[in-house]
Amino acid sequence: MHMADALISPTVGAAMYTASAVAAVYSVKKIKEENDLTKIPVMGVTGAFVFATQMLNFTIPGTGASGHLCGGMLLTAILGPYAAFLTMISILLIQCLLFADGGLLALGCNIWNMAFYGCFLGYFLIWSPMMKGQMTRKRIMAASIIGCVVTLQLGAFSVVLETLASGITALPFSVFALTMQPIHLIIGFIEGLITAAVLVFVYESRPELLRNSGNAEASGKRSLKMTLAILAVITVLCGGLFSLFASSNPDGLEWSIERIVDGDLEESDEGAYATAGKIQEATAILPDYAFKNSETVAGTTVSGIAGSAVVVAVCALVCVMLKALTKKKA
Repeated sequence: MHMADALISPTVGAAMYTASAVAAVYSVKKIKEENDLTKIPVMGVTGAFVFATQMLNFTIPGTGASGHLCGGMLLTAILGPYAAFLTMISILLIQCLLFADGGLLALGCNIWNMAFYGCFLGYFLIWSPMMKGQMTRKRIMAASIIGCVVTLQLGAFSVVLETLASGITALPFSVFALTMQPIHLIIGFIEGLITAAVLVFVYESRPELLRNSGNAEASGKRSLKMTLAILAVITVLCGGLFSLFASSNPDGLEWSIERIVDGDLEESDEGAYATAGKIQEATAILPDYAFKNSETVAGTTVSGIAGSAVVVAVCALVCVMLKALTKKKA
């Protein structure tokens, strides 16, 4: 559901950058206030896991469309809303700059649509209330499915609203909304099932890794190192191998646009659009997760592994900075 620059105006792009930046600053402030950095090192492994799994587009039967995980609900259940949001920003920033996945002008929109709802609303409105009392497998599964469905519906509708506010008349509001919402309802349900499977694995391995797990009925079956190692191995397999078999069908957003518009939306080559395009062209070393001017599948493998490694490095840098800020405050 990564928006391209052609879908938004510079004004809307700037507004969503501002909104996302405010949420990011608030997240840093809350992490410093909580002074609880015990789970922040997990950001690297879980962030890389979400990056790799986002490369695995799955086919939506009978539609010709595909979908992929957003990951906000998964991360917020493990890291909490603030660290999860910063991790999602790291993922989306790397996807945008290194792989030209999503427009640079639209990055603020993508952060809001794919990260804010899953990390904040997914946690405060769904995960935390549903985990009150005793955390169980059934509650985890229910929260995962409900959370992914609701937050992805909100994200999809925000895409429609941002496009409407940008004055993209080729995508009429009612038609665009009636196309976007049903396909993302299916995608959200499938993401919920995958998220539930991952969180149940974490719950059975090290329940204390999940937020609100104080009254968990399960006891850890694996060590922390083993749990993270398994997630790391899955990350490498997803990014380096399974990504080769990802669906080539357009994702839910692209599919919806194709149902309404013949061909691609035209993007201006002047002003902010031109500047954003030049920056991405300069920074994207593996555009569309492939080697430049090459069709070899090795580009996808390298993109999956290298991208995951960069996410780990960026999250580690964020951890170091947060620790330094917390110590300075103390």
